[in-house]
Amino acid sequence: MTNKDKLVIFDTTLRDGEQSPGVTLTVNEKIEIAKQLSRLGVDVCEAGFPIASQGDFEAVHRIAKEVGPLVQGRQSPMTICALARAVPGDIKRAWEAISPAPKRRIHTFLATSDIHLKYKLKLTRQECIKKATDAVAYCKSLGCEDIEFSPEDAGRSDKEFLVQVLESVVKAGATTLNIPDTVGYNMPEEYGALIKYLVEHVKSDRPIVFSTHCHNDLGLATANTLAGIHNGARQVEVTVNGIGERAGNTSMEEIVMSIHTHPNTFPVYHSIDTYQIYNASQLVTKKTGMPIQPNKAIVGANAFAHESGIHQDGVLKNKTTYEIINPEILGLPNKALVLGKHSGRNAFKTRIDELVKDTIYQEPLHKNPKAYENLFVSFKRLADMRKSGVHDQDLFALLDEELNLLNSFQTFKFHALHVMAGSGISATATVSIEDTTKDPEESSQDGGKIITDAAVGHGPVHAIFNAINRIVGFSNVLASYEVRAVTGGSDSLGSVHVKIRRDKISGHVDKKPRLLDQDDTQDFKNAFAGQGTDEDILVASAKAYLNAVNKMLTAEQRSVKTLGLESRNVAV
Repeated sequence: MTNKDKLVIFDTTLRDGEQSPGVTLTVNEKIEIAKQLSRLGVDVCEAGFPIASQGDFEAVHRIAKEVGPLVQGRQSPMTICALARAVPGDIKRAWEAISPAPKRRIHTFLATSDIHLKYKLKLTRQECIKKATDAVAYCKSLGCEDIEFSPEDAGRSDKEFLVQVLESVVKAGATTLNIPDTVGYNMPEEYGALIKYLVEHVKSDRPIVFSTHCHNDLGLATANTLAGIHNGARQVEVTVNGIGERAGNTSMEEIVMSIHTHPNTFPVYHSIDTYQIYNASQLVTKKTGMPIQPNKAIVGANAFAHESGIHQDGVLKNKTTYEIINPEILGLPNKALVLGKHSGRNAFKTRIDELVKDTIYQEPLHKNPKAYENLFVSFKRLADMRKSGVHDQDLFALLDEELNLLNSFQTFKFHALHVMAGSGISATATVSIEDTTKDPEESSQDGGKIITDAAVGHGPVHAIFNAINRIVGFSNVLASYEVRAVTGGSDSLGSVHVKIRRDKISGHVDKKPRLLDQDDTQDFKNAFAGQGTDEDILVASAKAYLNAVNKMLTAEQRSVKTLGLESRNVAV
């Protein structure tokens, strides 16, 4: 197929993706993800909703300033976008947040379906048109030349009315028209027909980009988005791993690889570096604490696994018999390259440098020479325990552990752990942690004060968390706890992911972490995720819990001030 159009990849992982239940990202974590999105080749990054809170504003502003100018692995900087309701205060705040970016966009929205107009907004159709038009005109008056408008719940809106709204905002200055299936209601044929109708009927004296934004409530987000591309959409709004509210959004990797594997089917091309997909997927799942289902297309653990004898035989003879995608082009680690306990510093450093080349790991690692030594110590400890050697996946896990610590302020650091447990008895854990805010009274590598305490629990992990809570003086709710093996085998590194939040139940002063009750789920969005990696899963659990505690402390010290919104979550 010749004369293909450029498909704009609009990533909303940091805005719509962060609205997933239980996901709370720190500013530094958002910047880290934004850097990976830039390296991935994303065209537009929707960095957040600045009016929601001072924390959201700060994140968008820093992304605009620190990530906006980056051009590594791309021809031009990534556009930094901020979301705003069709309200002057929202729009002005969004413009201020993205002002440092070389390329910037305001994305404003207003519902257009009759059910939203009647019950939520209490507006007539004419009032809706005026409000939308005024919002876009105000964006234009601020000096913004790249303006996106979304008619919220377009998938259930009257088509003729949509044309009226869209033509009006185009005249006011809108350059991109995003058509959201906000509640994931449409069928592919239905959504494709809507895009085609709007492309054919919305009149403009200049080129306009039509965009898709689909939710996965019926499992059709990817199918609807591809139908939109076939019918004239030239921008797709997606998230890494398909995360988002409720059942999630369109998965970026599924759209990119659908186009990649069917170059003669779709009339578009993209600028995504597919070799960065695995890194982006892993980074998002680690920072958000949202696991990837094993059978997830493209990036799931089973995506390239074959158990059937017939399939295994075919793949061994020729991979293309049962694999339509070469896993190497996604950037998956090579399991064939192994380091062992006899590998020296030079071999280790050479392999690490090869792994981090052209990735977001490269810059922070090279800026911190001590990180190499810390990694080498962790590698040697692991290699001494592993008969099968240390694989690239293990090295990535060690990298994540080290850089996760470098990129976050650690009020408390893990120091030592001793556990006694068995059947029929209560588990006892003795934990030593370093308080970096206090002068040392006992020896520690970094000069902080070592504090030790002990506690009992229903099991070893419960006892560890109880002991940590006694030291830090918290009363937490443990929202989730998950253990994953980095590689196969009983000697694999263990990766632990936890989510905690402050226990706000009146009168609850016990320092033991309380399990999340069923009626607590409405406060799940205020949970803080932590991760820890170690060859001992109990040590990994302690590290993960302290990582979450440190994030919670950082957030509370920032004292985020809400700016007039009942909730920072919005539906588009």
